[in-house]
Amino acid sequence: MSHYFDANATTPLCPEARAAWLEATDQHWHNPSSPSRASARVHVLLENARAELAALFGATAESVVFNSGATEGNRDVLAYWRRISPESRVIVSAIEHPSVLENARANCVGGQLVILPVEKSGCVSMKSLVELLEKRGGGLVSLMAANNETGVIQPWQEAIEVCRQYRATLHIDATQWVGKEALEGLASADFVTACGHKFGGPKGTGFLLVSSGLSGFCGQRGGAQENDHRAGTENYPSIASMVAALQASEAQRVGVQADNGDARDRFEALLSKAISDLKIWGAGEARLSNTSSLCLPVGENTRWVRRLDQRGFLVSTGSACATGKDGPSHVLAAMGVTAEEARRTIRISALPSTNWEAWNSLAAALVELLPGMDGGDGNPLVIKL
Repeated sequence: MSHYFDANATTPLCPEARAAWLEATDQHWHNPSSPSRASARVHVLLENARAELAALFGATAESVVFNSGATEGNRDVLAYWRRISPESRVIVSAIEHPSVLENARANCVGGQLVILPVEKSGCVSMKSLVELLEKRGGGLVSLMAANNETGVIQPWQEAIEVCRQYRATLHIDATQWVGKEALEGLASADFVTACGHKFGGPKGTGFLLVSSGLSGFCGQRGGAQENDHRAGTENYPSIASMVAALQASEAQRVGVQADNGDARDRFEALLSKAISDLKIWGAGEARLSNTSSLCLPVGENTRWVRRLDQRGFLVSTGSACATGKDGPSHVLAAMGVTAEEARRTIRISALPSTNWEAWNSLAAALVELLPGMDGGDGNPLVIKL
């Protein structure tokens, strides 16, 4: 039996999403922009889905732009900003997803791009943001709601108020937040990006919330779909599936948060007693309840991933979008973690359905594997559970 602990990378389709997708694929597969009655019915369903998703955020239906996911949304926000304000400054945190950092670098020239530092805890320095905006207001600020590697929750609510005070435009990458934490307040940002496969929806489907105060936004040209914001035939079956997944996530979120948080905390307490010199990144900060970033005392993280996989535990070294790139995690480096420590760090991220038995079994596997990870026959760092 395998236990999946890489939910921050992707999740399986939840039953509600699967049912919605099958129904839409079977009965509502027509092009919503075509003139037939069948297509008109799909168009109505598409707009209903838009309104339902908007209602979850307390946003207007007109603000919702369906797309292929957060990577596309992040790219489009930064490209749009370059088009409308090419001379203005762009501030992004050092721990952003590669789709934000790399597109920020691609769309900024000269000294326009400013990297916002983070504290050793993994939390963005709001003091630094305020100082930057006090010196020169305006521009674009891009900040994730919660970090995909450490799970550390970022002060996005405070950032909304600060950006409003200094007349800066705020983009929140809510990819890891949506489906795990309360949605209230997110729609107050100027842009919000997210994707369905992080919360039980289908891959290749996401959405962007665009403030009504921003005009001329267009992420993809060539058609009038998505209120002229994104050209291309809308994938209604996947959109319906994604909305159903988010509705299901919201219905169970409070209970899942409590259960996952309790299990994660017990897991970390157990390991901290059993393994000397274990480090847990972001342990002193508020984190996503399903996430634990562990720095083990010995062993390369890629080796840990392989050995745990052989035991039936699927974990990760960090961001799936950064896996395979040279060098240690840029997130951990920004926190002041050494390259050696980063290479011994694995990310644990649970599904909503993950129970304590799975967490406990993973803890036991980590303790059992540790003696052999340094190449020796035993390890004095280990205390038997």
